[in-house]
Amino acid sequence: MRIQDEYAVTTLSGAAEGSLDAETARLARLISSHTPHDGTFIQRIPGLYISRYSRIDTDTVKTFYSTSLIIVAQGAKNITIGQEVYHFNKLRMILLPVALPVAMQLTEASSAEPYLAVRLELDPQRISEWVLKLYPQGLPPVRQMSTGYIADANLSLVNAVTRLVECLQQPADAELLAPLVLDEILLRVLRSPIGAQVVEMGFAESDVQRVAKGIAWLREHFSEQMKVAELAELVHMSASAFHVHFKSVTSMSPLQYQKALRLHEARRLMLTGPMDATTACRLVGYVSDSQFSRDYRRFFGSPPSRDIARLRQQPTRSE
Repeated sequence: MRIQDEYAVTTLSGAAEGSLDAETARLARLISSHTPHDGTFIQRIPGLYISRYSRIDTDTVKTFYSTSLIIVAQGAKNITIGQEVYHFNKLRMILLPVALPVAMQLTEASSAEPYLAVRLELDPQRISEWVLKLYPQGLPPVRQMSTGYIADANLSLVNAVTRLVECLQQPADAELLAPLVLDEILLRVLRSPIGAQVVEMGFAESDVQRVAKGIAWLREHFSEQMKVAELAELVHMSASAFHVHFKSVTSMSPLQYQKALRLHEARRLMLTGPMDATTACRLVGYVSDSQFSRDYRRFFGSPPSRDIARLRQQPTRSE
């Protein structure tokens, strides 16, 4: 009897694994159908991005991610945030609790089997609306905060993401059904092993939400002078507590975060328009050309003029 039970469990596990593989393959085909070439594509469903890349990265690519959930259907990628490196591949998902500057590198991708992924921007307000319904007896305990959280994507979640991408095939589905599927995805993530971390994103008085409010201010006022004590007061925290929690969530200090924002915006200004480095550095808040050049080279790996010339010769990559 014991042998039969073990066999039954093994068989069920194998069947479940096969179903998950099949559903992931279906998601991969859908992603391919909506990506006519390599790149990241914004979809008509708000907050939905799908990506396809057919070559691994020899160097890291620096960009900004908003509060997001990323699910990989094929291939693999590394995301580095500060000193933390997150490796995730097929059937894995990563949650980024706040908007973050990241360095990413595709590690598994080819023309035959390109990297295929879905990214969903998460709405903290919508999360908060579900928190009280799911946890009427109180919030679950939260482990130490981190810059990102990785977990396995189960069959139900992959199926929901697949149905969300399917909604793109019909405009009426994208408008009427997609919000319902987005809620289902959110609920399944809330019930996953990283659900407690998602709850923190929607709980107004949580440390994560207070840091997120500080980040929102920095993103709107990155070119202005900033004092950490004043920013901490704005989110109702002591300066020391704000600094500790900010670093635990972003892996950098508020001043380092502001610098990253300035450098990314300067790069965008120079890349999208005929703008020189001196003008760009002034617009983002720098007063010294030499300091801007040093910071830019240290952050992106080459001086502004050389970096922009290189980027203009390459396909645009935002994911």
